[in-house]
Amino acid sequence: MNKKKATIKDIANELNISSAAVSKALHDDSRISKKTKDAVKRVAKALNYQPNHLASALRKGKSNLVGVIVPRTNSNFFSSVIEQMEDVLNKAGYNIIITQSNESFKKECKNIDTLLFTQVDGIIASMANETVDLSYFEKIKSKGIPLILFDRGENDLNVDYIGINDYDSSHMIVEHLISKGCKRIAHIGGYRRTRIFNNRIRGYIDAINKNNLPLDKNLVIESALTLEDGRREMGNLLKLNNKPDAVYVAGDYAALGALQVLDENNINVPNQIRLVGFGNEPFTSLVSPTITSVNQHSKAIGRLTAETFLKRVANPEVKQSLNKIILDAELIVRDSSE
Repeated sequence: MNKKKATIKDIANELNISSAAVSKALHDDSRISKKTKDAVKRVAKALNYQPNHLASALRKGKSNLVGVIVPRTNSNFFSSVIEQMEDVLNKAGYNIIITQSNESFKKECKNIDTLLFTQVDGIIASMANETVDLSYFEKIKSKGIPLILFDRGENDLNVDYIGINDYDSSHMIVEHLISKGCKRIAHIGGYRRTRIFNNRIRGYIDAINKNNLPLDKNLVIESALTLEDGRREMGNLLKLNNKPDAVYVAGDYAALGALQVLDENNINVPNQIRLVGFGNEPFTSLVSPTITSVNQHSKAIGRLTAETFLKRVANPEVKQSLNKIILDAELIVRDSSE
């Protein structure tokens, strides 16, 4: 049978004192004697009393909780961002609630509703691949709750944003592959509806055009960038009569899938086809050949995102200009594109 949760009133009845005295004792009020505080703590422990943080947040108008929404937590990029974010926010007296959308718009909306119900003091988010409708993020803004976006965000929301220069990153990758003699470069990208992936596709196309290389629509692919997507799309590229001599993949897991298919087809990387990923996941330096990838500066993004939130809540009455921080990415050249 489920036991009824103990309340402050239960502790008060057990000790024959007022609920107000119990509440003050639990909050270490100096007006309450040490003897009473010890008795309250002893009974609270015996009854397995757990404070109602939601009720407390409603009373105080502040929960010291920050909601974080990420597409997935099994990515080194997102886990690293969260680690840095938590370190900064914990030192400022905040705890974080981590939720993941699994790239689902529906789950993302449920996460937002849950965090709003929990009375979080702010929400930090990186959008799901499926997200096109921004009404739920507008809902956060309408309630006066700080919203900070990182990595994936939409300009239309007009909120603080921290990320890397995805457009220039694509330019950098294409220029690198051209410097290695590549002339037919394919791009397995994310969906254009997501701003960062649209910028990566635009950067790729503009770099191809700038260097007077033919732009073949068969070489520009949109996907969810899972390992399975990388396998499937690499397989499709190998079926072309005129195969690419390089493949730039906008996500490391999809790049790993592409590498697996190339290996299974006895295609030498980089001698026959060069390969570049994106994200600098730890496995990129462990597989053979090691995978060239883009370092997204996850630690800096996590720290800057948390600091931006703290600036937002420090002076809520002061209208602050939007904070848009765009970092330059770094290409980590490894065996797959040498």
